[in-house]
Amino acid sequence: MFDKLEDLVLKYEDITRELNEPGTVADQNRFRSLMKQQSDLTPLIECYEKYRKAKQAIEDSEMMLEGESDEEMRQMLREELADAKKAIPELEQELKILLLPKDPNDDKNVIVEIRAGVGGDEAALFAADMYRVYVRYAERQNWRVETMDVEEIGIGGMKSVSFMINGQGAYSRLKFESGVHRVQRVPVTESGGRIHTSTCTVAIMPEVEDVEVEIDMNDCKFDVFRASGNGGQCVNTTDSAVRLTHLPTGIVISCQDEKSQIKNKAKALKVLRAKLFDLERQKQHDSEAALRKSQVGSGDRSEKIRTYNFHQGRVTDHRINLTLYKIDSIMDGDLDELLDSLTAASQAEKLAELQEL
Repeated sequence: MFDKLEDLVLKYEDITRELNEPGTVADQNRFRSLMKQQSDLTPLIECYEKYRKAKQAIEDSEMMLEGESDEEMRQMLREELADAKKAIPELEQELKILLLPKDPNDDKNVIVEIRAGVGGDEAALFAADMYRVYVRYAERQNWRVETMDVEEIGIGGMKSVSFMINGQGAYSRLKFESGVHRVQRVPVTESGGRIHTSTCTVAIMPEVEDVEVEIDMNDCKFDVFRASGNGGQCVNTTDSAVRLTHLPTGIVISCQDEKSQIKNKAKALKVLRAKLFDLERQKQHDSEAALRKSQVGSGDRSEKIRTYNFHQGRVTDHRINLTLYKIDSIMDGDLDELLDSLTAASQAEKLAELQEL
């Protein structure tokens, strides 16, 4: 591990040196690449520097203790020694986590699809609630949300909704949200006060570039239609909405958020790329499922991952056996404790797998 760290320190110094050269900024692509590499390495380099300082502090304190006779000074040195020794295992653990292979999609924007599952109108209402959860979370992160398509029901629910979240690291934070979310509550449509169980499915897909997924336009069929719903002038009077059918896979995507047919077509293609990319990842996930021990995986769409019990005021994530009694704040987009716990569990699994190798 430490040989690798030393190599990364040298790489970081080379990057910094090149960034300081006058000619580097002239090549903007190279400049951006170097800046990203430097940014990715900085947390690791800073942590390693703290580790080296702690090791040096131990060595210095032990050496000074041998020649120090003043008891007050010896006590101070013993305290410094204890603090440094305590810091070492914590920093080593942090270094191991920082050295874990990074998911190449972590920095990407995400496309989110929410679909009502079992439960009729109540499932559609829950899907609308989950849409609001992610929109509120995005607002807390200062991320931008673009709704692409929504199929609503008359009482405020959503049969389905797809939207993009634009923000640095959006995928790294939300990738573990894919799966079946279950709600247990008394529906507004229930007159007898009985608790019902309903579900919705959430799919989190990283936005992908044209070069990552190539689409043959001969495989695509486009239909245009008049957009419906709110949107002001022109939305309901022009054929601006686009329905894209990918013939080989049967994937159908509708996009009516923009007033421009061209913009809706571009958005539909963006969603198609994400879906095709996600299909390949699903195949890989399925082929590796028997080998993987992970409980936190971000691939299985049929997995029941979380229960929202309104009667008891709790949210339980079944993958990591975490229960939080703060359902109101979670439904208002306060997801950090859940997401941090899932990330930590995933990192712990990866560390354990590395140790078994």
